[in-house]
Amino acid sequence: MKIMRPRYLPIDPEYFEIIEEQMKKDETRVIYFTFSDEPELGESNCRIIKIENNREEGDFLIFENGEKVRLDRIVVISGIPGPAYDEYDSYALAPLTCKAGYDDSFCE
Repeated sequence: MKIMRPRYLPIDPEYFEIIEEQMKKDETRVIYFTFSDEPELGESNCRIIKIENNREEGDFLIFENGEKVRLDRIVVISGIPGPAYDEYDSYALAPLTCKAGYDDSFCE
């Protein structure tokens, strides 16, 4: 079964500055959305060696251990909210809505 990858969404240029600062460190912890059928988080904890641009798929962080993380899927980078933080937050807050997974008849 082929997993669909969402289209790359350009990120705020401010994040490139944050990433450049993180690249100066020996280790950076990155929490990100993986590419799967359901929202799922992954984690990389290593030194970032470069940002790689793939014209077809977007920009990626490349880690010293060979892992790749697409920039627009980063939820948190060393405790700093990343480009996908709002998407993550919306999943976290969904159970707090009136519906909480139920249809409208339960909200009356």
